[in-house]
Amino acid sequence: MHYIGLMSGTSADGVDAVCVELGAEEASVTIHAHCYERYPETLRARLLALMVSGPDEIDRLGAIEVELAEIFAAVSLEACRQAGLATTAIRAIGSHGQTIRHRPKGPHGFTLQIGDPSRIAERTGIAVVADFRRRDMAAGGQGAPLVPAFHQWLFQHPQKTRAIVNIGGIANVTLIPALVSGQAILGFDTGPGNALLDAWIRAQTGAAQDTDGQLAARGQCQNDLLALLHADPYFAAPPPKSTGREHFTLNWVEDGIRATGRTLGPADVQATLAELTAVTIAEALAPHRPAEIFLCGGGVANPVLAGLIAKTTGQPVRTTRELGLDPQLVEPVAFAWLAHQTLEGQAGNAPSATGARHAAILGGIYPAYK
Repeated sequence: MHYIGLMSGTSADGVDAVCVELGAEEASVTIHAHCYERYPETLRARLLALMVSGPDEIDRLGAIEVELAEIFAAVSLEACRQAGLATTAIRAIGSHGQTIRHRPKGPHGFTLQIGDPSRIAERTGIAVVADFRRRDMAAGGQGAPLVPAFHQWLFQHPQKTRAIVNIGGIANVTLIPALVSGQAILGFDTGPGNALLDAWIRAQTGAAQDTDGQLAARGQCQNDLLALLHADPYFAAPPPKSTGREHFTLNWVEDGIRATGRTLGPADVQATLAELTAVTIAEALAPHRPAEIFLCGGGVANPVLAGLIAKTTGQPVRTTRELGLDPQLVEPVAFAWLAHQTLEGQAGNAPSATGARHAAILGGIYPAYK
């Protein structure tokens, strides 16, 4: 029951790999190793450029996909090494891939994650399960979010409704009803998480992220800009819904700034973007009144953002560490679990979250040849 989970999120800054052991009889996770490989800055810049339309897209995509697969394979082997396990001890690698487009709406809705799983399997000698999202979309879903079923498996409480809030580049929530209720889980993307905060500070200072929320802490939320950004129709749309950084772009922010007719300081814009993330998360949770709120994802490391979420929800917020899982590792472990589900012939999606017509076995299996 040893698996490797790979997660490269919408922030597109690198890939997390975890080597985990999943409980066979009860819901439990044992972490044997965790590795993080930051993408080279030149690769990240090319990745971000690939997320918008441009010339020679297919050639650029092909080259980047190979580079990513080599990184994914190397970090998987390093996770094995750190865990002290031979590759033969790993049943499979669950690879999310790097999302470069997520357009679930319209007559030809689609999603695309890259990082060639055939190459990962060839380099590592370990079977790979990948391309999880498209089967859910084929079944009428949005292909996202895919983590709610895992959240329910690991975090469901017998009597309490819990909310798991993942703050990656895009933020998403999972509402897990108490086990005794017999109700279905609900999950959806709330809107931007870290993506706009990262994009804004990079444009202003060249920094990759707003470490500890320092820039946001120096600013003041500008209510007129907040109102303009918050008026985007996505926030008022009912679930199921999902989105990506191709919708919430730096140009989208700059259009909002221009609409204010004012010149705004970088810190004030950053404070406003942090408030937008917190407010939209709080609004997503409010109708469901969860008894407990737990945070995970990269945004957990931003104390300003975490404080704003507590303020806007009016509830104390904790991290999934209190539930036994490092908040930075929830998503990579989820994709290890999804690989397990696929190999066991079990569904991995939650139709009540994605909007799919039915539960589905997700992903494609790329066998190892030894």
